[in-house]
Amino acid sequence: MKRVLSFMLPIAAVAALLFPVMLQAASLEPIDSAGVQVQQQQQNGVSYLAGGVGEDEAKAIQQSSGYSLHMTFAVGAQDEYTADVDVRIEKSSGQTVLTLSQTGPLVYVQLLPGKYTVVATRKGETRHDVTDVGSGTPRNLVFHWNDVG
Repeated sequence: MKRVLSFMLPIAAVAALLFPVMLQAASLEPIDSAGVQVQQQQQNGVSYLAGGVGEDEAKAIQQSSGYSLHMTFAVGAQDEYTADVDVRIEKSSGQTVLTLSQTGPLVYVQLLPGKYTVVATRKGETRHDVTDVGSGTPRNLVFHWNDVG
C-alpha cells in the first residue's frame, strides 16, 4: 500500500496543478465570431495562431484544427492565462523555426514531425521543454510561472 501511495501522490499533485488550466479548455458553446480577431500567421514558412485573450478568442483557437503543437501559458496559484511570454522553437539541430515576442496565452503551431525544443520566457524566467511532434494527435505543452509581480 505504501508503494501505491508514493506512486499516486506525484500523479495527484500534477493533476491538481493542471486542473484549473483544463477547466479553461474549449467548450462546444457557440463563438461570437464578430468579436474574434484570431488570424493564422506565418514566420519562416511555419503557420501559427497566437492569442486567446478573452473567452471567444480562446475558444476560437482551441477549436482550430491542423496544428501539431498546442502551448498554454499560465501564471500564479490560480493558473490564470498570461499573454506576456517570449517563445522560441528550435529543431533538434538547433535551428530556430519560430520566434514570438509578448505572445499567449495560447499558441498553436503547425510543425513538421520531429523533435523540437521550446523555450518560453516571462519576466526573465525561462522554461524549457523538449517534445516530439508527430503527424497524429497534437502535443500539448503547459508552461507555468509563479506570480512574480
